[in-house]
Amino acid sequence: MKKNKISFFKKLANLLHWETSSKPEIDLRPEIWSELKPFRIPIILTVLITLFGTLGYIWIDHFSLMDALYQTGITFTTVGFGEIAPISQIGRLFTIFLIIAGFVIFSYAVGILVDVINKGRLIALFKENRMLYKIARLKNHMVICYHNDYTIDLTRELRQTHIPFVVVDPREDMEEIAKKYKYPFFVKGDPHTLLAMKKSHLSSAKGVITLSHSTPDNIAVISSVRLYEKDLGRHPYYILSVAQTDEEIEKLQRLGANEVLSPTKLVAKRMTAITVDPDVKNILEEFVYSVDTPLDLEEITVSKKSWVAYKKLKEAHLRDLLNVTVVGIKEENGKFIPVPKGEIVIKPTDVLLVIGTSKDMMKARKIIRSSKKPKEIDFI
Repeated sequence: MKKNKISFFKKLANLLHWETSSKPEIDLRPEIWSELKPFRIPIILTVLITLFGTLGYIWIDHFSLMDALYQTGITFTTVGFGEIAPISQIGRLFTIFLIIAGFVIFSYAVGILVDVINKGRLIALFKENRMLYKIARLKNHMVICYHNDYTIDLTRELRQTHIPFVVVDPREDMEEIAKKYKYPFFVKGDPHTLLAMKKSHLSSAKGVITLSHSTPDNIAVISSVRLYEKDLGRHPYYILSVAQTDEEIEKLQRLGANEVLSPTKLVAKRMTAITVDPDVKNILEEFVYSVDTPLDLEEITVSKKSWVAYKKLKEAHLRDLLNVTVVGIKEENGKFIPVPKGEIVIKPTDVLLVIGTSKDMMKARKIIRSSKKPKEIDFI
């Protein structure tokens, strides 16, 4: 009965997207305690002087325990409250000793505090620890490696579409960069290292986008992520990268990148399309590149068990059934069929290029990938 209740609350939390107070995979407490070590001596001396003063007042002037402790406290901290009871000459000499000892210990502690603040390491650790706790609450986020012009524009679009992301870059001024370009979550470190992957909570991420201008950097990230993926034993990450030449694109894909884009080629293709027909620009801006577009253009792969496999496109009745349109089919051999006719036979592993509203597209993905034919099709 108890297990059923726990399971119910977990399902309810997932349904309502409740955040859990997850802990980061990297614990910075040992480093924080290491930075606080210099304060141990002043604290130990303070405790010893307090104990010594309390026992001294009890033995010299026969104070009660609380009176002796209080007199030691106000004397040691030099607050100037005066004597709470008559003190003998020996007691006053003892008081002078406590005042000098308190001043020495206080000066020593202030010197240590100033030194720690000047180094800045402790404050940086506290800030980083707070950031890691925030990142640990993320799920299905994207880890973006390296800050550059691509990252600035990409993160702006991701914020508008409410897709969570973490930017990872080894620059020393990463905190200032994050404030300037509104990165809500960031990690300072080399993206290909295990430490950076754990700090960015990659184990719960959806995928990785590596945007370095240096191909070796992108290679290091892709290889490291695929190895980390195997160590976790989880489903493959979606990895997106950029490259300039066909050779670099092929190399990154062979190493495990799901998609490698060439910014120069994309710009060239778009400019060519606009040059041929200037009206194309409006279509691209409104339906392809706009975040608020009412239509989605998506690729849906036909599985071997799908009910639409080996059926003619017109027999699937996708437009009547789902209110979506197949505008292209990419076959397994790489051949692309634009605006396919109804007589085209849909084969397993074919990739359907489908256009429709977001709501209809969700239904289309589910039904096309299903092995059961919808009952509604019998009435069409």
